[in-house]
Amino acid sequence: MSANDTAVTVLFTVDSLRSDALPTDGVVSALGERGTVFEHAFAQGNWTPFSFPSILGAEQVFNDSGDIGVADAPTLAETLSDAGVSTAGFNGANGFLTEHWGYDRGFDDFESFTSGTGDSLYSKYLTAHPTVQAWLQVAASPIRRLFGKRGGARNVSRMLDVEHRAIDFVEEAEPPFFLWVHYMDVHTPYVPAPKFVRDETGTKVGSLKMLRAHARAGLGREVSDDSLADLESLYRAASRQVDASVGRVLSALDRRGVRDDACIVLTGDHGEEFMEHGHLAHYPKLYEELVHVPLIVRTPDDGPKSKRGNEDTVECAVGLDSIPATICDTMGVEHDFSSGSLLGDASDRVPVTSVAVRGTHVTQQPIPRRLKDGELLVSARTADWSYIYHTESGNRELYDRRRDPTEQENSWDEHEGSEFAGRLHDAVENRIDDIETDGRSESVELPSDVTNRLEALGYQ
Repeated sequence: MSANDTAVTVLFTVDSLRSDALPTDGVVSALGERGTVFEHAFAQGNWTPFSFPSILGAEQVFNDSGDIGVADAPTLAETLSDAGVSTAGFNGANGFLTEHWGYDRGFDDFESFTSGTGDSLYSKYLTAHPTVQAWLQVAASPIRRLFGKRGGARNVSRMLDVEHRAIDFVEEAEPPFFLWVHYMDVHTPYVPAPKFVRDETGTKVGSLKMLRAHARAGLGREVSDDSLADLESLYRAASRQVDASVGRVLSALDRRGVRDDACIVLTGDHGEEFMEHGHLAHYPKLYEELVHVPLIVRTPDDGPKSKRGNEDTVECAVGLDSIPATICDTMGVEHDFSSGSLLGDASDRVPVTSVAVRGTHVTQQPIPRRLKDGELLVSARTADWSYIYHTESGNRELYDRRRDPTEQENSWDEHEGSEFAGRLHDAVENRIDDIETDGRSESVELPSDVTNRLEALGYQ
């Protein structure tokens, strides 16, 4: 994979998009046919606040402090902006990706579509609990559709708001520019528009059946086979809905005459579990369904491939922390990101590490989001192997994904003491050292305005 300096880059991130969830007949699939598909791309955490510091920031989560949020070092947007690149970021209402966590830094135009944190206790609560707004949208969806609210007949997420702002930016911005678009439609609760449910299942699923499937699931509890099948169908239908929106944004690049010369990156920030290890959604675990995500990079140098089987693929393991360096290198912008770029040969990469923090039980609410809230879990992955280490209990899990792709059979006892098992554990120890030397420090003084915002959100 290579690229000349390009003046336009668009980064699409899809919340909770696991590696096997993309429609094979959609816009993103066609993007992969013209670009580079990274078959073994892994998120640095099991959910958004643990993953995104690697995608838009300069450091992995907890390297800078024991709390979530981007590190103090220049972010991707700041680095590009300092180089004269116009920047815009639009987040479809994920409360962990707001200015409160530093994600607005470097963006000339930024909107998170979440309630503000003014004097209203209600708005503070909504911002601190990013999935509550989604559930409110589910409850309101029949009313929105009944009264024909904008977008209500098509979807009840903020997808259309994000999409419209993104297209407006594309139509008005002068190159060079960088656009980040984050979708929440694939995040629970899954409420795709009926069209996409029909496209996925061939049947019509109304709002009440959507609500019933989610209510029966009762996140974190056992579900029937029928309810699980309904949820998976809704999830994949939501993926189709996002795929269509990505296509409309790309069409805006076409109208501007810049699509062929643009760098397009698409990824999920983490995956989603459907009872593979006993639960739903994305509780604190580091198994394949939660950290293996799609990653497609299309640069101006990527010509069309004749068919799906001939696309450029990369088989080695890569982490999402390579995205900032890759985008900067593609745009010809100097940077200080320590994680290597995806441009060029990636065959000698070290194992990819990911983290989670688990409380007294897996489904503890709220889910632990700081180091001191629970036990740190760290994993290391290659293209074939997964290793998970529980730092307090000392429990170790090792999976050979070639013969055990769903990671059900722990083979640590069989391979303990082997060279490759030692290599995986060394990668985990290096990650822990980064956290212990920096992330656990209690001496870091936060600016007063950041402290006030964290207090308003209930995190201090």
